[in-house]
Amino acid sequence: MRLILGSASPRRKELLAQLGLCPDAILPPDIDETPRARELPRPYCARMAREKAAAVTAAPEDVVLCADTTVALGRRILGKPADAAEAAAFLVALAGRRHKVITAVAVRRGERLWERVVETTVQMKRLSDIELNGYLASGEWEGKAGAYAIQGRAGAFIPWIQGSFTGVVGLPVAETAQLLTAAGCSLREAA
Repeated sequence: MRLILGSASPRRKELLAQLGLCPDAILPPDIDETPRARELPRPYCARMAREKAAAVTAAPEDVVLCADTTVALGRRILGKPADAAEAAAFLVALAGRRHKVITAVAVRRGERLWERVVETTVQMKRLSDIELNGYLASGEWEGKAGAYAIQGRAGAFIPWIQGSFTGVVGLPVAETAQLLTAAGCSLREAA
């Protein structure tokens, strides 16, 4: 049995290492991540994780792990910003408000699929122009849902969360361990 991580995210690989696991292969799937018309954030995120898991080519005995992280401001999905202007718009919208970070995890082995959706409430402080422009200049927002990385410089903007910190980073470790165990992946041997 091989463990295949269906993600190019170095953060997900690092979080998997917290479980004592190193993937045998990293095969990020290429799927269309466009939300459907009127699709809500939680169902969208769960669908993305499932579709990613289904798109990874694997042997029947292999365990495929995929995840998707979505930032939701109410019913609005804040994906990965296309450019600095969109990143600025996302950060301005989030500043001074609570929002949800949803991470869906899908584990597939053969035809079986195990799923979990973890939702965390995050409070972002109001940002000064200096903080906003400094963060945009850092480039850390690139490729990040909602235009920020809580484990990086943006951690200074987050005074409060309720839920899973590792879920906000991109892979809820406790829930992922449960799914991998259910799929037959032994964490005891790996640790």
